[in-house]
Amino acid sequence: MDLGIKGKTALVCAASKGLGRGCAFSLAREGVDVVITARTPGPLEETAEQIRKETGVKVTAVACDITTEEGRNLALAACPNPDILVNNAGGPPPGDFRDWDRDDWIKAVDANMLTPIFLIKATVDGMIERKFGRVVNITSGAVKSPIEILGLSNGARAGLTGFIAGLSRKTVRHNVTINNLLPGPFDTDRLHANMKVKADQAGISVAEMTAKRAAENPSGRFGTAEEFGDMCAFICSDQAGFMTGQNFLMDGGAYPGTL
Repeated sequence: MDLGIKGKTALVCAASKGLGRGCAFSLAREGVDVVITARTPGPLEETAEQIRKETGVKVTAVACDITTEEGRNLALAACPNPDILVNNAGGPPPGDFRDWDRDDWIKAVDANMLTPIFLIKATVDGMIERKFGRVVNITSGAVKSPIEILGLSNGARAGLTGFIAGLSRKTVRHNVTINNLLPGPFDTDRLHANMKVKADQAGISVAEMTAKRAAENPSGRFGTAEEFGDMCAFICSDQAGFMTGQNFLMDGGAYPGTL
């Protein structure tokens, strides 16, 4: 299927590895020029070169911390008028809520709620003027099924979800959609860090915990960054203009609810 986005430009945040990288690759394979950000220049430039070599699209790498005002300004200077915005930032650390103070909560909200909102604020009016825009916020399956040790993430991402539910109904008449993509257990560095915490709590090895959790998923495995990226690309497609304000859960069937 031709997704109808060849020649568009996308700003993809936190894209040097993991799910952000998967999204950048999938969009580039559809002919989308990408501006990718990450904090560490080395892996970011390596990813940029791999995308260029495989797809031939224009790739701009911006080394910055997208969760800061300075970082967002650098990213927007390189990509002031994106047709596609993929919001992504590393989640806050796991732990016990009794150990978190105000600074921990503010940092989580800044990264996983306010940063996407500020990037949307900076780009959505241009999308509206051009009569095309796709915003995908990478949140978490924990929005639907909270994970106890990820309380900081649960709270911040749920706040973003509520905000998007209102805004997305106002932009869709201009062919600007805003949706959330909710990853469950994907084979990323973030997952392996969480597995270590759970393994330590259970008194078993990380390998044992990882195998146990993969087997417990209805699919019998963890997801891949490639399939996550392809889903993101479809949400950004020309064909997806009638979908907005939705939370697309990708978790291998782990969430047990009907809705």
